[in-house]
Amino acid sequence: METIIEILSGGELRSIGRANEVAEMVATHPERFAELFVAISNQDPRVRMRAADAAEKVTDSQPQLLAPFKIKLLNEVATINQQEVRWHVAQMLPRLPFTNQEAQSAFSILSGYLDDKSAIVRTFSLQALTDLALTYPQLREQVTHLIRAGLQSKSKAVSTRCKKLIMTLEKVQKK
Repeated sequence: METIIEILSGGELRSIGRANEVAEMVATHPERFAELFVAISNQDPRVRMRAADAAEKVTDSQPQLLAPFKIKLLNEVATINQQEVRWHVAQMLPRLPFTNQEAQSAFSILSGYLDDKSAIVRTFSLQALTDLALTYPQLREQVTHLIRAGLQSKSKAVSTRCKKLIMTLEKVQKK
């Protein structure tokens, strides 16, 4: 049986390779999620990005798989300075239940991602911040401020997403 790292290795840096195959395999065999999660920290940037992609896809329908890895996600994986990993981390963080202190850590990570050169990372981070603010009301004021600042972005993707996100936050605040 091939290891997940072997399956995700090789090929071009910008290719997702066999990440979808790994996501399907882990969805069917969740006991292999730990192996997948470890691969996100692999030395090979191709393996890292493909593992992050597969982990994000699996946890979209099975977010509970992330729970045992919450601290590693916050303290280790979130510090990886690779845009493809960062945008998947941004998608996965709001899927976790946090203490107030952990929610503040997630907020710090995601607000730090807003300085990333990648518009995709910034867009996913703004979405994730909004998702956190919906669950953790103590973050709403700070997140609203960041979303309003994002309306001025030179990136059309970022400013367009911010228009939608600000409407979401305003609806919640009116309730």
